[in-house]
Amino acid sequence: MQENDFLKETIQQFRALKKLADGAMAQVSNEHFFAQLDNESNSIAMVLKHVGGNLRSRWTDLLTSDGEKPDRNRDGEFLQTPKDTKENLLSYWEEGWRRAFESLERLTPADLGRTVLIRSEPHTVIRATQRSLSHTAQHVGQIVLLAKHYTGSQWRTLSIPRGKSQEFRDQMLEKHRKS
Repeated sequence: MQENDFLKETIQQFRALKKLADGAMAQVSNEHFFAQLDNESNSIAMVLKHVGGNLRSRWTDLLTSDGEKPDRNRDGEFLQTPKDTKENLLSYWEEGWRRAFESLERLTPADLGRTVLIRSEPHTVIRATQRSLSHTAQHVGQIVLLAKHYTGSQWRTLSIPRGKSQEFRDQMLEKHRKS
């Protein structure tokens, strides 16, 4: 794989994760957005706040500053405060994603071998990127699981519907035969 392909594919995977999370969150009520399964669980709102904070911290000045910014309050990302309205949290989420995409789109193949720091630990840009992608995917999975749980039978699938795998496979085979 060429370095340029790696960058394009990474951006595509981040975009797919964001679309998945946004599609899941759009299906939950305000009440369920803030609901916790139990005292040790995170709500969708908390996960959103954490991912937004993580993306903002990691991707702001990626090549020139430590990925753990001094103004980040990671522990506070798991607490709900009066300022944590759905609107404010979605704005914070969007800001984190904006910074990630802007930074990713500025990267060049030559940047991939450079060293960046996360909590003073050296990472190649490739490793830092994969770490962020993996971390984000884990939390997007939590958002989808919670949204699906709360939505129940009203859930609108975000991927291949149950019982439709073969139909989807046949459609993909037909599509690629024509290509």
